[in-house]
Amino acid sequence: MILACHNLKKSFGDRIIVDTGSFHIEEREKAALVGVNGAGKSTIFKMIIGEEPSDGGEIILAKGRSIGYLAQHQNLIPNGTIYEELRSAKADIIEMEQQLRSIEHELQSLSGEELNARLETYNRLQSQFESQNGYACESEIIGVLKGLGFTEEEFSKKTDTLSGGQKTRVALGKLLLTDPDILLLDEPTNHLDLNSISWLETYLMNYNGAVFIVSHDRFFLNRVVTKVIEIENGALSMYMGNYRAYSEKKQQIRDAKLKEYFNQQREIKHQQAVIEKLRSFNREKSIRRAESREKLLEKITIVDKPQEAVREMHFSLEPYCVSGNDVLTVEHLSKQFDTQLLFQDVSFEIKRGEHVAVIGDNGTGKTTLLKILNQVIKADNGSFTLGAKVQIGYYDQEHHVLHDDKTIFEEISDDYPHLTNTEIRNTLAAFQFTGDEVFQVIHSLSGGEKGRVSLAKLMLSEANFLILDEPTNHLDIASKEILEEALNNYTGTILYVSHDRYFINSTASRILELVNQTFVNYIGNYDYYLEKKDELTQTYASSQIQRQVSTSQNGSETLPADGAFLSDSKLSWQEQKEQQAKERKRKSELKKTEDEMNASHGSIPFFPALSSSFLLFSKQNTQIFYRSKIRFLSFISHTEHSYYTRTCMTSYHCSDIVDQNIFNTHLLTYKLRHIFRIFDTVSVSNHNQIILPAF
Repeated sequence: MILACHNLKKSFGDRIIVDTGSFHIEEREKAALVGVNGAGKSTIFKMIIGEEPSDGGEIILAKGRSIGYLAQHQNLIPNGTIYEELRSAKADIIEMEQQLRSIEHELQSLSGEELNARLETYNRLQSQFESQNGYACESEIIGVLKGLGFTEEEFSKKTDTLSGGQKTRVALGKLLLTDPDILLLDEPTNHLDLNSISWLETYLMNYNGAVFIVSHDRFFLNRVVTKVIEIENGALSMYMGNYRAYSEKKQQIRDAKLKEYFNQQREIKHQQAVIEKLRSFNREKSIRRAESREKLLEKITIVDKPQEAVREMHFSLEPYCVSGNDVLTVEHLSKQFDTQLLFQDVSFEIKRGEHVAVIGDNGTGKTTLLKILNQVIKADNGSFTLGAKVQIGYYDQEHHVLHDDKTIFEEISDDYPHLTNTEIRNTLAAFQFTGDEVFQVIHSLSGGEKGRVSLAKLMLSEANFLILDEPTNHLDIASKEILEEALNNYTGTILYVSHDRYFINSTASRILELVNQTFVNYIGNYDYYLEKKDELTQTYASSQIQRQVSTSQNGSETLPADGAFLSDSKLSWQEQKEQQAKERKRKSELKKTEDEMNASHGSIPFFPALSSSFLLFSKQNTQIFYRSKIRFLSFISHTEHSYYTRTCMTSYHCSDIVDQNIFNTHLLTYKLRHIFRIFDTVSVSNHNQIILPAF
């Protein structure tokens, strides 16, 4: 056990957060803390790290263990870059490396006992450096940054210029690099795109320490956690398994309690009826029997009726009128900001009743597309056409549709003047705004509160075409389920952007993925997308990659023919079959080329003893480097500073640390450079047989 909380108590005035709550986290365990907004999840985290005092109970952290905490709001080093911020997490390793370099420089001028003493110090530091994975330090930083969605061009960005979401990603990356014994993560998936979330899932599942997560991302929780701790009405309960298992178990328990309650009530009513009938006989024997039954009835422990699930919002969506069958037609649309091309020559259609989700990496242009359709910004080229009787309802994740200087009540009454005061209050009450809360000014509201006001306006719009930008942001799980139900019952058309995979899987009938400046079409939900992603991306978006490569090599760009980037919905059956045949031929040629390269590697004179795994950085091998003898070969490598390359007499093996070959490449280059420095500083007589420290 690494963390235990016994009989926790916490309240703010009359509001009880937790009362006699207990739970524990085991070594390497992945656990989640769930509950509705305001239940006290972040408060419990702050109590664990000591930021918030508890009113009672005790919090026990195993001796010698460290805690890493990711809060929802971050404070970063001022005027520092993204790379410097993450590099600071490895300050002790970087300092150790500098000491090693300094000693290597000193070795050139030392001899005798002094040299031996210095070499002893060097070996001790070297061993410590290796035990802390010092050789992989720089590559680990780069791997984490890229895994969280930062490009190399963004590494030098000042943290002061970053958005709130970018700062959260930087703080998360820095925390992961510190490698604490237990990670406390408060909404870690906020502001991450799908690829970054997937990378984080893999990272946490393989993390050597324990992880304790607060999250409303159900798909994420299903993948990562093996225990769920629920806080509800001040009580803490533990459930083994992921979120799906917790949800099913909780429903089973509630159903069992409800059944027990109804059975008891039925038995009580039966006994009361029997007692009443016995008394009606008005005979002494019957009266005694009635009194006996009454005494037994008084001894029964009454089962409380299970509380209904807390629902924060109550609303439904219904269009005012039915649109035509053709809702939206987009033709040859393009958009570029400065030198950044978002998408080019894209075309697609949306029909009445479709629920279409737009997905893709951060910065690819998803929100930009929605803004173009709502005429907030203009496209560079192309056009779009709305069908007959189409009325748009727009939900903006930045809530630009709201007016900061208005109250909540004024926001509704000014846009819908036909509503009475009672109707406005009833509408706002359905979104948890009651009493004087309706007179709060918009700019003073939290992100979640602004989201609820925007959803209230969306409901009142009675639009038949909803365009939604991240509608689940800042909503707890219960509110997300209510929104899912409302959208699934909606008879109009929906186009939305979301990173919530569970939400997409529950509501989407079709997915458009924005990848390589074009859209790939998937006729199905998120599960179908995962099944077909690699195949369809390769088929319908690979030409864009080839065009980019050609541009970088030739310095000029040749635009593809019209329709080259159309999704499979725009291609005829014959055209799709031709595309598939071409793809099979391309894969066959690629495999043949790879086989020829592998066969030729064994005959390269500079690498007589190296296997193809060394050159291709095979992901199947499990060890980074074995203890090796180094042979000096006099040829120039392609690394920086033109170091002389020395190769191994035995095969090197690379591990799949971050599931990226580039990591292994950085790691190998870094280790070779370190080898070079040793050759330059140590005087030897036989360069063909030098024994280095174990890697």
